[in-house]
Amino acid sequence: MRKRQKFVLTSIVISAAVAGIQLAPLEWRYLLIAALAASTWLMATWSLKEGLSGIEWLTVPLPSILFTAGVGFFYILLPSNVWLKALIILLFGLGQYALLLTSNIFSVAAIRTIALFRAANAVGFVMTILTGFFLYNTILSFRTGFWISAPLIALVSFLLILPALWSVELESTMQSRVVSYSIWLSLLMALLSVAVSIWPITLAVYSLFLSTMLYVFLGISQHHFSGKLFVKTAWEYVTVGIVVLITMLATASI
Repeated sequence: MRKRQKFVLTSIVISAAVAGIQLAPLEWRYLLIAALAASTWLMATWSLKEGLSGIEWLTVPLPSILFTAGVGFFYILLPSNVWLKALIILLFGLGQYALLLTSNIFSVAAIRTIALFRAANAVGFVMTILTGFFLYNTILSFRTGFWISAPLIALVSFLLILPALWSVELESTMQSRVVSYSIWLSLLMALLSVAVSIWPITLAVYSLFLSTMLYVFLGISQHHFSGKLFVKTAWEYVTVGIVVLITMLATASI
């Protein structure tokens, strides 16, 4: 079976599983989605195994795993609208396929330079931010205290940032600065979540703010890692963060 056929099959199977899990009792759905996310590693590595080696067995399929978890958990929170849920499943399947294609490019680019590497980085970046929104929204939807939500946000952020920074240079081993940046940025995300938790904003705005901060931190860090971080580039990211921050403050229900 060719790689693209494996990608299509994997995307269809995972999408069908996400939809099918919604038929289970509510108390089982979160556990089943977590199990499906773990199973995504098996399916993703099966699809990509020809090009995987060393640290790639973790970093390459990790975005697909997180995307499955993010959309799966978010799907549970959706209202009972058949058309909306069908649209989400369709978009999830397309997103999963795009992630597998991107992962394949990364696994090949780690061996030799290919023309699609920059495009794959762009797609991977967008999917990381989108996945972050879904996961942050899920964590915040439980409305627990910050002493629970902040560590979870730090963990999720670390898992999102680590493969995104590794994909800039595609080293055969995990470089210490990739781990260091991932830890510090994830801690910063957690601190921001604590700071914003006392502000009277909606769940959607809260999630959007955290996703935007992830966009700012990850975008600047990736440009720094690639040696292309200029003042103008940094300000472009910071400006987006400031606009979202102002919007969040303006929409607060004080």
